[in-house]
Order: sequence, then structure tokens, then C-alpha cells
Amino acid sequence: MHNLDYIVIILFSVLIVMAGLSFRHSGSDMKSYFAAGGAVPWSISGLSLFMSFFSAGTFVVWGSIAYEYGLVAIVIQLTMAAAGFLVGGIIAPRWRKTGVLTVAEFIRLRLGDRIQQFYTYLILLLSLAYTGAFLYPVAKIVNVSTGFSINACIVLLGVLILIYTAVGGLWAVIITDVLQFVILTAAVLIVVPLAIKMADGLPRFLEQAPETFFSLTNGEYTFGFILAFMIYNTIFIGGNWAYVQRYTSVKNERSARKVGYLFGGLYLISPLIWMLPPMLYRVINPELSGLENEGAYLLICKAVLPVGMLGLMLGGMIFATASSVNTTLNLSAAVLTNDLYKIFRPNASNAQTMKVARWSTILFGLGTIGVALLVPAAGGIVEVVLSVGAVTGCSLYGPPIWAMFSKRHTGRSILACTLIALGINVFFKFITPYTIGLSLDRAQEMLAGALIPFILLAGYELWAYSRGQISADYLAFANRKKTVTTAAEEAASGQQNKYGLKVLAVMLGLIGLLIMGLGAIATDARWLVMLMGACLLALSVWMHPNTLQRK
Repeated sequence: MHNLDYIVIILFSVLIVMAGLSFRHSGSDMKSYFAAGGAVPWSISGLSLFMSFFSAGTFVVWGSIAYEYGLVAIVIQLTMAAAGFLVGGIIAPRWRKTGVLTVAEFIRLRLGDRIQQFYTYLILLLSLAYTGAFLYPVAKIVNVSTGFSINACIVLLGVLILIYTAVGGLWAVIITDVLQFVILTAAVLIVVPLAIKMADGLPRFLEQAPETFFSLTNGEYTFGFILAFMIYNTIFIGGNWAYVQRYTSVKNERSARKVGYLFGGLYLISPLIWMLPPMLYRVINPELSGLENEGAYLLICKAVLPVGMLGLMLGGMIFATASSVNTTLNLSAAVLTNDLYKIFRPNASNAQTMKVARWSTILFGLGTIGVALLVPAAGGIVEVVLSVGAVTGCSLYGPPIWAMFSKRHTGRSILACTLIALGINVFFKFITPYTIGLSLDRAQEMLAGALIPFILLAGYELWAYSRGQISADYLAFANRKKTVTTAAEEAASGQQNKYGLKVLAVMLGLIGLLIMGLGAIATDARWLVMLMGACLLALSVWMHPNTLQRK
């Protein structure tokens, strides 16, 4: 990379951290720190959900599939759009209706303290592994691109993410997510036409692409896999503890519904834009094979982007993947503070609670850095951890979703369904292949992971219905006294929203000026780069609270 690319990465990192630190005074209580005041605009929360779903997989895994198999990579990601619409129509508004801050709080109120403790400890343990696994590929991108030590990259990036997440709370997470979305979208919109030009136009691309490149299914990615993936994503997006914060932090159920719809709408459009560059690169350079395919996205960016823009694109990739890390950090701190500390210290003052909240974020963040540092030494263990995550996802996230809609399930029945489903899935994943030679393929494994919990939950529901049984746990939850938002809290939320939009507008303006500056010194695609920078500058002026107020 050129020296200018390094300078741009540093400037971009400084802007992201500054944006997060600017919310250091907004997290004055639990609701503002973990739910951003409880009235985040649905558009911002939806964009944050979209970016939180991003990881290195968007560029590495999906980019590799797009390069090797073509259109099927887009088809698979369209299942995320379907999942988003289902979540928006059914699950997200119900989460907002519960009036809780976290899933752990809902489990405690609906299913009981013991059930909550089981879920909390298991989710926190898995979250630590997931977050470390997310941080490692972020550092790997920097390591491969710059040649810096992988351990140094892990520590530096981990500390940067930790600082603005611990100081600014959920607002810091959400605003930096939105910034990353806009910047990456702008960069990819520059990459696409330049990649088309390098491929000598779309007609040649269509002519030179491999024979099955535009098939809806390809290789192991069958219709069965695609269907299973959609079911899995519906449960994952609707029940993942970190993502649920995006539904509980908006003003009302209607806004929560829009969060899911916006996520679905973005995944209806974005896969074609995001996946086109590595697909085009297959025609430009068809020589990649094996693990080399994973570098297709970065290689096409290196090939076509002007000096400086590559640094901005790389910075966007890094912090987009880091979005998964900061989201989980905030969620884990929320669970530790709201659902563990407050149970043992119910009379703790607001100052004490907020101190615990920030220290929880710091300690969990340090644990994440430690896990990421162990990844190279862990070897195959990391694959086992990720495999367990894939197998256990629906078993852990599905039952609490079901409990929101069920009058008949008890805490014990939900726990039993979870444990039995986990046991069956782990049995088929890790025992039968080595004992009786029975292995499930990708589609079968994913379908089993999604359907087994559903069958168990539905079975108990029908049994309880046949006996006319209504759960005492449900009646206690339904009759509980709900927390009412005061006029002062609504006013504070309005001020936080206005401040959040102001920070976002200022940062977008600065990045727009940066891109225009890079365009001015570029030798290739100068006007395209400058136009994109001007669009960001215009967007920042339009969305500034002072502009909106004049309207």
C-alpha cells in the first residue's frame, strides 16, 4: 500500500474513535447507556443492525463464494432479506412490547431467575469466544495488508474498540455503525464501475464467466441449504441478544417493526452491489484457487481503487467487522450489569451501577483481546468453537422467542427444550461421525439445528393445550407492573437523538471532505471519487439537526 493509504486509515480510525468518545456524557444511566435512551430513530437503529450483522465474512467468506460460484452468493444473502422482513413483521415488535432492556431481563421476568442464570452464563461464555473470533479476522486484515505483527494488531484494535464502547455506550456503537455503513457503501459504489471497466464491460463479463456462474444453486449450496439458512437467520436475527437491543432501544413497536423492515430492504439491494466486485474479478483474474479465493475482494479493491481510497476502504472493512465486536461488548456489559449485578445489589446507586457498567465493558473487552491472541495457538479448537456456535444458535435463541408468544410454556419446559435440542445437535455433530460414521451435510446440519428446537417447543405447546394448561410463569409476567417512561426521560431521549444526529452529520461531512481531497489528487477516477465525496458532504448538511429544524 501507498503511504497515503496508511495516513487515511489513521485519520479514519481517529474519526471513528472521536465519534464514539463524543457520547461520553450521554450514558448517565442504565437506559441511556444500554438502550440509548430508549428512543433511537428507527432508521439509525436499522442501519446499526445491518452493520452489526457484518463481519469479515462479508468480504472474505462471501467474497470467496462469489468469486468461485458466482450468483449463488447473492441468492444466499437474499435469505437474510427474507429473514429481516419476517423479524420485522413478527418478532421485533413483540420484543419492544415486552418493555425490557435485554433478553436476559425478559428471561428472568418470564421464565424465572434460575433459567435466566443458565442462559446468561452460557451466552456470555459463547459471546466471549464469538467476539474473540470476530476480532481476530479484523486484525488479520490489517496484518496481511500492512505486514504489522498480528498480536500488535489485535491489541491495538481491541483497545480502540474498547475505549469508545466503554465510554459512549450504545449510542457510540450505533453512530459508529452508521458511519461505517455510509463510508463502505460510498467506497463500493466507486469500486463497482471501476471493476466493470477493468473487466472490459458487462457484456464481456457475461460472456467470459464460467458456465454455471449464474446458476441459482451451485456446488454444496443447494436449495435445501438456502432454505435452512433462511430459517436459521430468522431465528438468529430475531433472537441474538446483541441484535435484540436494536428492537428494544427504539420508541415503540411500530419503530421496532421498521428496524426489521429496513434490515430486510438493505439485504434485498446490497448483495448485488457488494458481491459484484469479486464476481467481476473472476473474469479479470481467474487464476485464484483454494484459500486464495478469500483474498478476491481485497485484490479487486487494490487493483482499481485510487491511492488513498484503498486505505479508506480497508478502514471501513476493519471497523465494519469491528461492529460485531463492539455490539457484543455492549450487550455483555448490559447483561453483567442489568441482569447479574442489580440482582445481587438491588439498592445500588445510579453512580455505582454506571461504574460497574463501564468496568464490565472493559473487563469483557480485555477477555476478548485475550481470546483473539490465543486463536493462532488454538488451531482446530477455534473451528470447534465456531461449529458449536452454529449448532447451538437456534437452540439458544429460539426458545426465548417462542416464550414471548406462548401462554403455556413454563421456565422448566423452555429449559428442557433447550437442553434436549442442544444434546441432539451436539450428538449428531461430534459423536455420530466418529462412532457410526453418520455425518450430516451442510443443509441437513442447519435444518436439524433449526427444526429440532421447533419440534420440541411445538410438541410441548400442543400437549399443554390439550390439557388446557396456562403457565403460572406467563400469568406472573403478564400481570407485572411495567415501567412507564416519564416526560423527563422522553425529553432526555429527544436531546440524545438530536445530539446523535449532529455528531453523525459532522463526521460524515469530515469524511466527505476527506474523500473529495483524495479525489482532487487522484490520477484515475478523479471525478467519480470527488462526486462521491460531494454526495456525503451534501448528506451531512441535509441531516444536520439545524437543517431539519429549519424544515
